[in-house]
Amino acid sequence: MPKHETPMLDQLESGPWPSFVSDIKQEAESRAKNERNIEYQIPQDVCEDILGVLELSYKHKRTHWKHGGIVGVFGYGGGVIGRYCDQPEMFPGVAHFHTLRVNQPGGKFYTTEYLRQLCDLWEFRGSGITNMHGSTGDIVFLGTTTPQLEEIFYEMTHKLNQDLGGSGSNLRTPSDCVGEARCEFACYDTQALCYDLTMTYQDELHRPAFPYKFKFKFDGCPNCCVASIARADMSFIGTWRDDIRIDQEAVQAYIGGELAPNAGAHKGRDWGKFDIQKEVIDLCPTQCMWMEGKELKIDNKECNRCMHCINVMPRALRIGNDRGLSILVGAKAPILDGAQMGSMLVPFIKAEAPYDEIKEIIEKIWDWWMEEGKNRERLGELMKRQGFQKLLEVTELKPDPRMVQEPRSNPYIFWKEEEVEGGWDRDINEFRKYHQR
Repeated sequence: MPKHETPMLDQLESGPWPSFVSDIKQEAESRAKNERNIEYQIPQDVCEDILGVLELSYKHKRTHWKHGGIVGVFGYGGGVIGRYCDQPEMFPGVAHFHTLRVNQPGGKFYTTEYLRQLCDLWEFRGSGITNMHGSTGDIVFLGTTTPQLEEIFYEMTHKLNQDLGGSGSNLRTPSDCVGEARCEFACYDTQALCYDLTMTYQDELHRPAFPYKFKFKFDGCPNCCVASIARADMSFIGTWRDDIRIDQEAVQAYIGGELAPNAGAHKGRDWGKFDIQKEVIDLCPTQCMWMEGKELKIDNKECNRCMHCINVMPRALRIGNDRGLSILVGAKAPILDGAQMGSMLVPFIKAEAPYDEIKEIIEKIWDWWMEEGKNRERLGELMKRQGFQKLLEVTELKPDPRMVQEPRSNPYIFWKEEEVEGGWDRDINEFRKYHQR
């Protein structure tokens, strides 16, 4: 018999999709039966109480979690998120319900043994509820009590060789895609760069000293599988600066129906005959592609690396060989101000160890942001407040036409009067020169 009546939560199980409510109920039932005879270190009815407090929140239309103080582990200011219920008498199992962020492995590669060890630890010292993964990328352990924090941290670091992730006003856990490990589109080794910066900036990761959070995300190509362009204060997106490689025989194989477009992703549906004009050329955002007889032509200096043509015809089109990454800055979700996408800062840089050029840019940005940033102000909001020109000054980078989509289009890029000679005419001439090159 359930400990709490949850009629509103029960509705979330009624649709065709998997429900987190069902998962928590399953864990609650497992803990109640305790067929493995685990000596739980936190209340056995924690999962039942989490359902009860959530039902109450739905009923009252407000949260019943409160911020009751900072919790953490010795020496670390980040990695643990304090959670307290404001109804401890009604729901004693979740009077404390702290969350731990665990630094996920690069590319999120696991062994089953490692996953079992994590789950056994959390079953024993926590609620057994996990989130694989949080929006930052971490493995998330949901719900434990204050006395268990040091115990969990000790077992993670000494037995599993595993570190906590970031939380608070610090560097959040860097997150990457699988990169060269499995993806033919990867333009640099995302896991190598992610690991290097994670190890280099351990202090910034674990001891909050920033105005607010700061995120690194690493995408191996412009497909942006970890969405760095929309979520990272500093995103590293793989790119190339030579020509897209074309296999004209494979192009004809796609046109003739011998090869399925989109790598066969639509198998099982009859989408009709593949039409390269309609499905590739007309959808090119810069209109840089055309057919010349039986050959596909690309004006590569106009290509903006959207990846659409390569995704549709991966056997015919390949990324270039002169590979590196672009650095974009300032992306974020709505906080003090609205959502922002990343702005181009470094159009192309080689991603080669020990990554000193990249680290130099990072540290110049941090010095400026820590000096000028307001409390809870993300980098993107500081850029908007002080201008892109100021960012170029502190990073000592020269203005580049590739930093803007077109003249006058970026709302917070302002140039000093003495730097602008001919105004609009000068801008147009610069863009003409760039595209002529």
